[in-house]
Amino acid sequence: MSANPYVSPPPDAAALAGAGRRSGAWKWWVCGLLFLASTVNYVDRQTLVNVSSRIKKEFKLNDEGYGRLESAFGWAFAAGTMIFGFIADRTSIRWLYPTVLLLWSAMGFCTGLVETYAGLLTCRLFLGLFEAGHWPCALKTTQRLLTPADRTLGNSVLQGGASIGAIATPIIIGVMLTPKVGSWRMPFLVVGAIGSLWAVAWLVSIRRGELGRTAQAGESGTDALAAAGQTAADARSFFEVIFTRRFLILAVVVICINASWHMYRAWMQQFLEKGRGYSESHALYIISLYFTATEAGCLLAGGATLWLKRRGRTIHGARLMVFFGGAMLALLGVLLPLFPKGWALIALLMTIGAGLLALFPCFYSFTQELTVRHQGKVAGLLGTIAWASAAPLHTLYGRTVDHLRAIDPMLNVYDPGLQAVAVLPLLAAGVIWLCWERGRRAEAPGAS
Repeated sequence: MSANPYVSPPPDAAALAGAGRRSGAWKWWVCGLLFLASTVNYVDRQTLVNVSSRIKKEFKLNDEGYGRLESAFGWAFAAGTMIFGFIADRTSIRWLYPTVLLLWSAMGFCTGLVETYAGLLTCRLFLGLFEAGHWPCALKTTQRLLTPADRTLGNSVLQGGASIGAIATPIIIGVMLTPKVGSWRMPFLVVGAIGSLWAVAWLVSIRRGELGRTAQAGESGTDALAAAGQTAADARSFFEVIFTRRFLILAVVVICINASWHMYRAWMQQFLEKGRGYSESHALYIISLYFTATEAGCLLAGGATLWLKRRGRTIHGARLMVFFGGAMLALLGVLLPLFPKGWALIALLMTIGAGLLALFPCFYSFTQELTVRHQGKVAGLLGTIAWASAAPLHTLYGRTVDHLRAIDPMLNVYDPGLQAVAVLPLLAAGVIWLCWERGRRAEAPGAS
């Protein structure tokens, strides 16, 4: 039998014995750290959104000007996911992860110090660049730690931190904001300082050599254990992986779900304040409720997938059913114009949010079926595709809102764009359902 230079040999008994020194609860402790990293990631990201009305006023911005800030973040995130995806496959996650987290925390802190729109734009750009490193590192970690059956739940925990961050941000900001001009700066300074605590916890929890690049024979630790649960036949090059049917399907899917999620995320404050007439404080409260619902949807997605698997569904079939359910809830966004200010509108938004975030744990698990060797690069490239397609939408949406408001100030100018993106998750579900299983044998890792 000839050796394949692209395939790591299976770990030997000594390696598995070394890996066994870790308790079974340790992998979920690490998932908890990933949850906290996502929380920090979203708190840093959402602070600008939640003080957007004050920033627009202080810097004399219209909706298009605010949209440019979100677009700058998106373009930088698109570049960063590819950059850090390649780095994640070539270096130690133990050191890369805390490095990018400290860098994006520093950019959040600096945002609270800027005095010009150019400075604000620059901080937002570099925040997006460094925040992008979170996802390749996190997904490579859950792929190493968890079996395929557990990954959707693990990815739900990971993604759930985004909701908790988004829930916490309006509360933090609501406490700190005062009528004083410039009080919006303090949340950036406080939030930006939090990242250092996570970095210490991560370095203490992960030993040297764990979560490294590959698991080699005779190596101890988590890499050897994780490698034992992965296929040993993943011999394809990165370029072979990205030209498979499944990768192209996931490219379409990530464009659809990312556009939907981030349009609601970035414009919710403006939709509530300017589109429905809520006060700033009430809008912050509603946003907390919205992201509470997204957290519930995310965790239910992981739990439902595991439940369906235990009831006899295939792993793929369970994920697809949950994905389709989330898409149907997101589709309710087409009804937004029928709901004026009130509790019915809030309930609708919460339902939409639960559906939107339920999509992502399933998507991440789909990506982890493609490859072991190139997981960081695959996650990075898909992130680049997602953010490069979504970034210009914010400027376009802001310009459209300004244009519609100029035509008729009484129009619900924020509704049409949110209606349009509500359809995209269902399109993504259809693409997976129709196309994923075709050519399955030919595209399985290591298939000849």
